[in-house]
Amino acid sequence: MTNAVITGGTKGIGRSLCQLFVAAGYNVATCSRNQDDLHLLKQELSHDNAEILVQKADLSKKNEIAAFASFIHESWSHVDILVNNAGIFIPGSILDEADGNLEKMMAINLYSVYYLSRHLVPMMAERGSGHIFNICSVASVEAYPNGGSYSISKHALLGFSKCLREELKGKGVKVTSVIPGATWTHSWEGADFPEDRLMQAEDVSKTIIGAYQLGPSAVVEEILIRPQLGDL
Repeated sequence: MTNAVITGGTKGIGRSLCQLFVAAGYNVATCSRNQDDLHLLKQELSHDNAEILVQKADLSKKNEIAAFASFIHESWSHVDILVNNAGIFIPGSILDEADGNLEKMMAINLYSVYYLSRHLVPMMAERGSGHIFNICSVASVEAYPNGGSYSISKHALLGFSKCLREELKGKGVKVTSVIPGATWTHSWEGADFPEDRLMQAEDVSKTIIGAYQLGPSAVVEEILIRPQLGDL
């Protein structure tokens, strides 16, 4: 049975991935800061052929990352897929944004990925198989006005993914950087755009499962996916 860990699984791309993986018969473990959202997600995903594990965790805190990782270790003997999806976006320019924005976004967008990977990826390396997907952003490859610390954190995440790929490629563990453009997620709530102007979360999750299903000798190192009409 395939075991998949997805952080931030109650909304957006994470939620779509949970739905898609369960439909494919994969076991899924996910976390969120909101227990009620996790309870509703578990009810929604309930499936006779897949195990659904949920745990409340604030990934800006090292002790809660460690607790979530321990929960995974206690529940499963191995992890096949790790999707580092949890993230936060606070708009603002470097010179004018609120003090603390950089620290908040680095904590979730980079440090949580670093620490959770250190807890779980050794399981993959020991087995000589596994696939890590880090959800980056077009902000990882180009700066834009009002991107500020968000772009800094996502550039750093892409750099982390490249380093991890080099370290793991001889150990049978794949690393893919997912670089989506504007996608209908929680971050866009209240935006006055036609729905077809942005990608759907399912568009991104389908590309991820497709990359996972490649043979063992091939890896998609980066997935850059944008709305047909371009980013906003």
